[in-house]
Amino acid sequence: MDERTKITLDESEIPRRWYNVVPDLPAPPPPPLHPDTRQPVGPEDLAPLFPMELIRQEVSAESYIEIPDEVIDVYRLWRPTPLYRARRLEKALGTPAHIYYKYEGVSPADSHKPNTAVPQAFYNFAEGTRRLTTETGAGQWGSALAFACAQYGIDCEVWMVRASYDQKPHRRTLMQTWGATVHASPSPVTAAGAKILADDPDSPGSLGIAISEAVEVAAADPATRYALGSVLNHVLLHQTVIGEEALKQFAAASERLPDLIVGCTGGGSNFAGLFLPFLREKLAGRADPVIRAVEPAACPSFTRGIYAYDFGDTAGFTPLMKMHTLGHDFIPDPVHAGGLRYHGMSPLLSHIYELGMFEAVAKQQRECFAAAVMFAKTEGILPAPEPSHALAAVIEEAERCTESGEEKVLLTALCGHGHFDMTAYERYLSGEIPDFELPQPRIDAALGALPKV
Repeated sequence: MDERTKITLDESEIPRRWYNVVPDLPAPPPPPLHPDTRQPVGPEDLAPLFPMELIRQEVSAESYIEIPDEVIDVYRLWRPTPLYRARRLEKALGTPAHIYYKYEGVSPADSHKPNTAVPQAFYNFAEGTRRLTTETGAGQWGSALAFACAQYGIDCEVWMVRASYDQKPHRRTLMQTWGATVHASPSPVTAAGAKILADDPDSPGSLGIAISEAVEVAAADPATRYALGSVLNHVLLHQTVIGEEALKQFAAASERLPDLIVGCTGGGSNFAGLFLPFLREKLAGRADPVIRAVEPAACPSFTRGIYAYDFGDTAGFTPLMKMHTLGHDFIPDPVHAGGLRYHGMSPLLSHIYELGMFEAVAKQQRECFAAAVMFAKTEGILPAPEPSHALAAVIEEAERCTESGEEKVLLTALCGHGHFDMTAYERYLSGEIPDFELPQPRIDAALGALPKV
């Protein structure tokens, strides 16, 4: 092991293939179902929303998908991303643990999201799409898609969850700078949004509602398609460049592979991108990490949701997906980790979780912000509120190592910086951020509306 703080790779070492874990699993995940027939969906059902290449990737049985040269060319703007050894954090904790973080905040859109936004925009451009619609929670995904669409001259229209639209005006401005049109969701622009506003004019919105609005507009226009920033298989596939690079970087640092891999989970793409290549190594007997997902106590789909078929959106426009869900009617409280406020979880990750291949825990807001502040004071980078959940779990594990004397290797993904989240930090530092434990009756009420399958 060397003494470097930052382990970097040359541009020539950008992964040339995305990794698909499905062929390596002991059982395939359950298929999505058509909302009307309850039969498995086919390519023709998805064609109004997605280009055929992404549909092919969504159901692929190939272990690897080649990354187009045109995508690699844009990836070069920020990839490979650095792997850091958090030596100053280790010292502050007095821990024998080796703490590493893969820093995705160096991308133009300051998060991991362009890893999939760029190929999605490219494949749509290649098939003649003129406009993409999407939703965004905290604004990371909307920013990434706006950036990617600008690379290919595609119009971009974003429905941003109202709570984040109000809390993060500069994130909205960033999207508009790249040419996107941004609506607060729920909006009067769509039938789905107008209905919700009629029932609740002060609705804080949700990712499920924003998805309904974006899908409604895309489905009505043959020249428009829809792009999703998490949850679906092809999105998780694109994010595996994170873990593939990390494997090369551990080898370059002469460090053994991690004992623990930790990631925050909202829809699951950041977490999957980090751990799936390591899971391949584990399934092949070349590594044996504990893998831990961390979610907010205010929106705990893994730890308190159920594994069932549900809609991916509030209005019921999407296929039914078998996933860990709190119910598509669930409206999360407007806590500041907007990127983790989704009622469901990636069906692929839900399936892998059911197979017992990783564990999940929930964290309270204040513990996460405390971890983020400690990280900023020691490592110098202000984390987005979302990865602060993973940092809290890493610090907790490092403190256990302090007590036990174990020299574990810990790895997490710092999936974005927090420069657009200063309102959240301002509220935390002034003591205005509360913890919030989701009441069980609210979960029960939302789960009562699950579709019958």
